[in-house]
Amino acid sequence: MSSQKTSAGSQFPEVTVPKLGGGELLLGTPQEGHDWKIAVIYRGKHCPMCTSYLKELEALLPEFHALGVDVVAVSADTEAKATDQMALVQPSYPVGYDLSVNQMHELGLYVSDPRSAEETDRPFAEPGIFVVNANGQVQVTDISNAPFARPDLKTLLGGLRFIRNPENNYPIRGTRAA
Repeated sequence: MSSQKTSAGSQFPEVTVPKLGGGELLLGTPQEGHDWKIAVIYRGKHCPMCTSYLKELEALLPEFHALGVDVVAVSADTEAKATDQMALVQPSYPVGYDLSVNQMHELGLYVSDPRSAEETDRPFAEPGIFVVNANGQVQVTDISNAPFARPDLKTLLGGLRFIRNPENNYPIRGTRAA
């Protein structure tokens, strides 16, 4: 099954996953009084690079919130695996789990099979970031097929500062079909 990449400027799909601590997490809808949202899709507990990336995201969270940008993270991991990994990260942002293969395809993510049972026990999404604006549109997207190719979070934060400044009147980029 191939995925259709989520296009810049398109409406972000309504994807709901279970949330650690209970309840559900709607990936593209901002919470906590913010009007924009970042959904970070990470590979899972088996990925040490993801743990480091999520820790950096936590460190920058106050700056994202100051811009009015809500942050969530999600993987295909089971609740138990996500809980174990988040014990290392200690995030204050919501974390979802059990992202299905169909949801990965709906988001246009690359999907990988485990190399062995020791790595993980199910297909998982490779990294993806979606910045969703106040209109529910994909303002910025980055979809990778490998754990070591993802955007620098400080650079993303600086870009969002620029985009969110009304004086810059910065449009959604990359909306023209190739």
